[in-house]
Amino acid sequence: MHLDYTSSKSLPEGPIEVTIEESILLALENNRSLHVERYNPLIVQTFEDRERAVFDPVLSGGATGFREKGRQRSRTSSGELFDITSNRTEVDLGLSQFLPTGTEVDVDLSTNRTWADLFNDLHATRAGLTVTQALLRGFGIDVNLASLRQARLDTLVSQYELRGFSESLLALVEEIYWDYALAQRQIEIFTVSLKLAEQQLRETEERIKIGKLAEIELAAAQSEVALRQEALINARSTLATTRLRLLRLLNPPGTNLWNREIVLMDKPVVPDVRLDDVESHVQVALRMRPDLNQARLELQRGDMEIVKTRNGLLPKLDLFITLGKTGFADSFGDSVRDFGGNSYDISASLRVEYPLGNREAYARHKRATFTRKQVEEAMENLTQLVQVDVRSAYIQVNRAREQVVATGATRKFQEEKVRAETEKFRVGRSTTLLVAQAQRDLVASQISEIEAVVDYLKALVNLYRLDGSLLERRGIKAPGREPVDLSIEKW
Repeated sequence: MHLDYTSSKSLPEGPIEVTIEESILLALENNRSLHVERYNPLIVQTFEDRERAVFDPVLSGGATGFREKGRQRSRTSSGELFDITSNRTEVDLGLSQFLPTGTEVDVDLSTNRTWADLFNDLHATRAGLTVTQALLRGFGIDVNLASLRQARLDTLVSQYELRGFSESLLALVEEIYWDYALAQRQIEIFTVSLKLAEQQLRETEERIKIGKLAEIELAAAQSEVALRQEALINARSTLATTRLRLLRLLNPPGTNLWNREIVLMDKPVVPDVRLDDVESHVQVALRMRPDLNQARLELQRGDMEIVKTRNGLLPKLDLFITLGKTGFADSFGDSVRDFGGNSYDISASLRVEYPLGNREAYARHKRATFTRKQVEEAMENLTQLVQVDVRSAYIQVNRAREQVVATGATRKFQEEKVRAETEKFRVGRSTTLLVAQAQRDLVASQISEIEAVVDYLKALVNLYRLDGSLLERRGIKAPGREPVDLSIEKW
């Protein structure tokens, strides 16, 4: 069980320089949570091996030694008692196998030797065949392979679970990557705005000194500097927290993990992406969503359970047939050669068993039937939820794209407003407060613009995650790629 991808470059100690693609590969290689999840399919597959072991041949053998010493009365007229010692040894070897048809076949070979004080050695060698066939309960391939088929379905379910986890991990890596880029850009914006506020404060102080402004104007400039410092402190805190989250996801090799800096090689820009129509994304989701495919497998598992419980409603009727051939002689070799003689044994029998009322079997069958119907209803419900998810995500992508355009226009207007207000202040036609407000509005528009770009990038990732195509779009081959087709009988 593995994910196929091209290995990322080895990272030297020090700052980590990564693109978005390299971040994804680092996470696939090193993320601790993904390492844990990768064991689940391997663990579940052991149950499949256990169910398959039911049909494995079983070799058995044994040896027995027996010795008895007692007294026996003579058959002569004297009727005297005398001591007698008898001995017996037996060695047996058998091979048995249970077949998917409900047939159990046992082949055995045994030899025994008997000797006593009054008679010579007697060797008996027997070869036997016993066939036990279920005629009602337990008859047929479908019921006897049901548990194995369920175990195979469970293995497939675990693969889809791993795929779903991998998609969520990739989406989270991309989101945190862009959050980190956003935090860096916010710091740049707040740093520039703080310098502008400090410059405005110096100009205000100079104008107060020469009497062109009233001293009351100083408070507004000082307040604006304090606000920009506060915003910068918060942005740096956000950056530090986001860096830790990104390091946790990437878990790059090397020492001193938490103190390593991250240098993003990709900047948040609007990609040249043309979305398909929403119905296309919905159809992709209905085929590729891991949780939907898991539900389909659970439906098939329910079908297997009904096969098992329906079989439990039948009486147990078994046919037993035993065939044997025995050779007798004074030695083991002669006893084997005596197989051509007339000694043989054969037996046949029928055994029937049926609990009166059979309540437990009926209860199990009802439970399996209701559970299967419940799973079917749940799958229909999930199908609707998937469509709502994809359609909502599609709307959010379009909204985010429009927001990018709108915030870009707003930022341009705010830049013009700041320039105009600054010029008016320098000729004495504006106040420090109005300039500060204009600069604050510009900072807000710059933040809104970069947030809109990041929101658009994250909205795209979320859409691809919700329609189940994220791994494919990122060039990652993972188990669970093929959709489950309920119309095809695979078992």
